[in-house]
Parts: sequence; structure tokens; C-alpha cells
Amino acid sequence: MEIYVVKEGDTVDAIAQAFAVSPENIIENNQLTVPYPLAVGQALLIGEPEPGSERVRDAGGYAYTYISRWVLRQTLPFLERLFVFSYGFTEEGELLLPPQDDMWMIEMCQEFDTMPILTLTPFGTDGRFNNNLIHQIVTDATARERLLTELVQIMTEKGYGGIDIDFEFILAEDRDLFTAFVAQTAEIMHDNGFVVSVALAPKTSADQKGLLYEGKDYGALGKVADAVLLMTYEWGYKYGPPMAVAPLNSVRRVLDYAVTEIPPMKINLGIPNYGYDWPLPYERGRTVARTIGNVEAVQIAIRYGAEIFFDEKSQSPYFEYVDEDGADHVVWFEDVRSLAEKYSLITEYGLKGIGVWQIMRWYRAMWLLNEQS
Repeated sequence: MEIYVVKEGDTVDAIAQAFAVSPENIIENNQLTVPYPLAVGQALLIGEPEPGSERVRDAGGYAYTYISRWVLRQTLPFLERLFVFSYGFTEEGELLLPPQDDMWMIEMCQEFDTMPILTLTPFGTDGRFNNNLIHQIVTDATARERLLTELVQIMTEKGYGGIDIDFEFILAEDRDLFTAFVAQTAEIMHDNGFVVSVALAPKTSADQKGLLYEGKDYGALGKVADAVLLMTYEWGYKYGPPMAVAPLNSVRRVLDYAVTEIPPMKINLGIPNYGYDWPLPYERGRTVARTIGNVEAVQIAIRYGAEIFFDEKSQSPYFEYVDEDGADHVVWFEDVRSLAEKYSLITEYGLKGIGVWQIMRWYRAMWLLNEQS
């Protein structure tokens, strides 16, 4: 497969002729819409994965229970694991189910031989994140025992293959208790035939300060879990200043540290399947970016006649445009160029694979690119 960057005057037919492929190949790979306009600077994925080639990286993806059935059906053939987001719990250790039924997702996983993974988060009865729940569950043996018992029961009943522990904002003083909780969980889950993974905030050193980082002991968690997900995204985020969501230079710094603490073949690299559209000028504390899909980002560029640029430092695409009301915007997102650079890190560092946050939007080119060695 090849990546081509659109130039002024290009058409789908002309590009197809130059690469000796059908126009339909380009249209389908890149989810182009009638009448198939292109944006200058748009990166196109051309061709098909080589027949019989084996994917060199493992793939998992996170999905809420309200994902479109069509999107999930398109995506599952590309996944080894589906992380169902998410189950919560109370201070007493009572397991809380997702807001919508998840059995249909598990049944579809069985159809495609994909392992369903239960994602456990510290969401309370109000459906919101609560780090007091983390402190409670790691300090209260009775609540912890109830939670683990209920987890094993429901995972067995529903047909889950494992659990992913996604706890964020862990208090520094709870760091070792959290590691002990994961170790206890892993022991019980292994006894019942389940695998265990942990989501990790993107640290660059053992003593990194901040509520996101101090409660996660990379080395200790890497020993007790079967796999970890590095959450290498959200440098550019909804309430922050405009920038790449997952700049490659920042991702590299996380990996440089992570592989000194965790066996590389236990590490899944987090891949964002989204971008942000910021209104300008950015005002700290006031500006809120809109979350968009990667296909949608290109459609916005086409709609407003914007040229897409590629930032060499972050290895990420971006563009600016002016909307109908005369307001300025800047968009950062992912395309096949930025994804190819991230995928190359899997081989370079000898990692297990990728974990995509999240698969709610169908982005065909991302998965096709992941299929080729």
C-alpha cells in the first residue's frame, strides 16, 4: 500500500491512473463521498494489503456500549481484542453495569473470533469519574473482595476473556496499594482463565509529578499485568491550546521511558482515532474544542477550501479555515501519514501492538494500514 499527498489539480481518476488502481479503490479506502472532491495536502491510502501477509502488530480498540452496530461489524475483523467501556463500582464494591446492554457486543465478538475485554473504571452511580472510589477500593478489603467476586461472576456468565483496569488520577499515597490491587486482581483472574491489562498515563520518568502520574508505578504494574496500554494521546485536548493530539516526539519520550520499566512485548501503544477543531483565538479557561473524526476533518477542509499541512516535528496533519460566520478555526487530527509513523514505533521498540481510543467512528484507512507488515 502507498500513501499519496494530493496536489493542486489532482482528481481521483488521475491519481488512480497514475498508480494503476481503480478509482473505486481510492474512494473506498479513504471514504470519499460523491462527487469525490479532494483537499490539497490530503493524504490518501492507495492499494490493498498484500495477500497472505501477516499483521506484525496486535490490535485492540475501546468502544462504548452505544456504538453503531454497523461500525462495530466493520471494525471487529481487524481486532484481536474489544475493550467494552465501561463497568463501574460503588464504595461498597458493588459492580455497576454499563448504561446500555453489552451482550450484543460480546456475541458479535464471538462471531469474529475477537476477545471481549471488560473495562473497569472508577465510575460511580452518577456515571462520573470519582477517584475517591479508587482510594476506597484499594483500602477496604471487604469492598475489594466483593468487587472481585462480582467481576469473576459476570465475566464468566457473559463470556468475557479478560479485564482492563482503567483507573486515572490515583493519589500518590495510594500508588503501592493500587499496585497490590492489580496484583490481587491478576491472581484471581488468572485462576479463572482471564487475562489482565492496565491503562497507564503517559509518563516520561519514574518521579514525574502530577495527579495523572504519581499513582502509577510502571515497573511494578508491568510485572503483575499481562499487558499495559500507554495512553499516548491528549496532548492536544478539548480544553487545552491547539496542538497535535499525539505528537510523535512526545510519544517517543514516553516509550523511551516505558521500555526501561516494562517488557516491550507487554506494551500496547495508544492510538487516537479522533481530532479536535478549535475556534480561534484560543483563550485559556474559555475555549472548548469540538471533537471530530479523522474522516470528518478532511471533509471540513474540503468544505472550506483549506489546504492541509503536515507538521514535521509532531508528524501530524493540521489546517486552518474560516467558517460561514467569519470565525477562524484550527484543526489537528490523524491521517495515514501520522498513523504510519506511530505504527513504525511498534516494530522499532518491539512492542506488543496498538490500543485504539476509541473506535466509535469508522476510519477504514487506519485499519487497512495496520494490516500491512
